[in-house]
Amino acid sequence: MAEGLLGKKVGMTQIYTDKGEIIPVTVLQVGPCFVTQIKSPEKDGYSAIQMGMEETRHLNKPERGHLKQLPSLKYLREVRTGNIASFQVGQKLNVALFSAGDLVDVSGVSKGKGHAGVIKRHHFKGGKKTHGQSDRMRSPGSSGATTTPGRVLKGMRGAGQLGNKNATVLNMEVIRVDQERNLLAIKGTVPGTKDSLLFVRKARKEKKVVKAQPTGKKGK
Repeated sequence: MAEGLLGKKVGMTQIYTDKGEIIPVTVLQVGPCFVTQIKSPEKDGYSAIQMGMEETRHLNKPERGHLKQLPSLKYLREVRTGNIASFQVGQKLNVALFSAGDLVDVSGVSKGKGHAGVIKRHHFKGGKKTHGQSDRMRSPGSSGATTTPGRVLKGMRGAGQLGNKNATVLNMEVIRVDQERNLLAIKGTVPGTKDSLLFVRKARKEKKVVKAQPTGKKGK
């Protein structure tokens, strides 16, 4: 089976458990996806499948030729897999890949929030309101030395673009699966805006459960 599927963010809501607890969830429309190409080590040097999602009428001539005898799909993404023998071009993949209780990783492009300062972007504390300092409370402070090397080093945290970058949230729990409407309810928030493209895959790094160590000495 495929490790993941393409999807779109529908929005957020709440789900009530049998115990009366409220769980905030993000609803995703996952699939249906179609296998549009299979890449093999003999021909391409690696194993992968290309999958597409969401039919559209706006395709250019090369795209229509690539998707010959397949639906005209708007989004195409490649997924590495070592088991290409279980796939064939035109195969339909849906949300049945996941079930309630699974842990998944969700990847997407985070919301772009424009230019931001160091307090909003990197959570700096800011300067003190003492000794006459009244206009530099949100300043980053000193960022370089006056002697050698006498410049701001690469990688120094500063003001700049916030968001609008690839982001992945790990180990998110699947709360509910609606196979009829291809909907997936995931606990918590995921990157991106409404209707943004996402990639949902089975979690690669499972959570490590740390057991509490007993304290104190046992009596004799």
